[in-house]
Amino acid sequence: MPNKKITFRNPWAWVPSLYFAEGIPYVMVMTVSVAMYKKLDISNTDIAFFTSLLYLPWTIKFLWGPFVDMFKTKRLWITSTQFLISIALFGIAAALVTSHFFFFTILVFSLMAFASATHDIAADGFYMLALDEAKQAEFVGIRSTFYRIATIAGQGLMVMLAGFLEYRMSNQSAWSIVFIVMASVFFLLFFYHKFILPYPTTDFPTLQDKSKTVMKEFADTFVLFFKKKEIWVILAFLLFYRFAEAQLVKLVQPFLLDPIEKGGLGLSTEELGLVYGTIGVIALLFGGVLGGIAISKKGLRYWLWPMVIIMHTPDLIFIYLSYFQPQNLFLIISSIAIEQFGYGFGFTAYMMYMIMISQGKHKTAHYAICTGIMALGMMLPGMFSGWLQEQIGYNHFFVWVALSTIPGFIVAALVKIDSEFGKKKEEVAKA
Repeated sequence: MPNKKITFRNPWAWVPSLYFAEGIPYVMVMTVSVAMYKKLDISNTDIAFFTSLLYLPWTIKFLWGPFVDMFKTKRLWITSTQFLISIALFGIAAALVTSHFFFFTILVFSLMAFASATHDIAADGFYMLALDEAKQAEFVGIRSTFYRIATIAGQGLMVMLAGFLEYRMSNQSAWSIVFIVMASVFFLLFFYHKFILPYPTTDFPTLQDKSKTVMKEFADTFVLFFKKKEIWVILAFLLFYRFAEAQLVKLVQPFLLDPIEKGGLGLSTEELGLVYGTIGVIALLFGGVLGGIAISKKGLRYWLWPMVIIMHTPDLIFIYLSYFQPQNLFLIISSIAIEQFGYGFGFTAYMMYMIMISQGKHKTAHYAICTGIMALGMMLPGMFSGWLQEQIGYNHFFVWVALSTIPGFIVAALVKIDSEFGKKKEEVAKA
């Protein structure tokens, strides 16, 4: 049995693995599923609509976020949901070899998404409970890095494995093996965290006042969040900062995989895993790490506008790619890497903003509300993006995506941020 007196462990022992585990189910549900369904001949309209609909658990997780706060410890929620996710991954593998694979995989993906969303609530709350503000800022890049490493493992290595297997068996069997491999990895993560996660003294149920009912505590959590100063600005930022990315992310892989005559770049599954799932994610990772370091030095307010510009401007690259359809793999890799680096760097500001507005007694539940609103901002634009692309073609679609970055600039101009938020303590002292 783990030693319950261990209230603190070196964050390097658990932050990387915890956020790797947080990233795996998300990338399998939201990204790997897109490549898989494309290779299994599902239309762009159905891919974008149904995989965007899978955002729903992340969108509404704030409805049960307070219950994660009120009952049991974040540590127990983490380990329990990790076990359930490993079972769900095995379930996807089994569903893929059935004749009605699309229906059954969407069903199991939905269940896995609910478990993953609950895991996110607990993991993000645990992060804020186990680390002080300075450590949170210091490790925000690290957690993002290992979340992105999970993305490499999923949409990079696993997609490349699927491409390798597709030459040797049916596509359905190939992807089934991929999910068996990932399920086995995730079960090992569950076992590791069962023993290695610390027991922070602040990790306890928030429903301590016996005079309060569960629903009263639940209602208080929401009331306090929506009473925050300038709540409409907060909501606008959470919903529209990534308005363009929400549409772009659902069509990048179909664009890279579709043949030249259909307006795509004609990459193979293995090339997709290399270009977008590996090199692209490594660039995303470096952007996230650099963003975390930058904020810890100068604070979020100082870096907000550079991050907004660096995040959105590279979306213009897809206009070039769709109009000229280059076949030079190095040029395609370079273009994807630039766009992904910019996104990783700019998204760090979004993460720190959510942490900033979640501070207080109900920080776990309030952060869950923030990420739920974020998911809504990704789900709704993503749902119609596949239909829109099929109506106007890839080149006009990417022009629309570029125009869709404008709301992100507008909401960045509206937010107010303390000049010291996010800085390391020593940097604050120097200032």
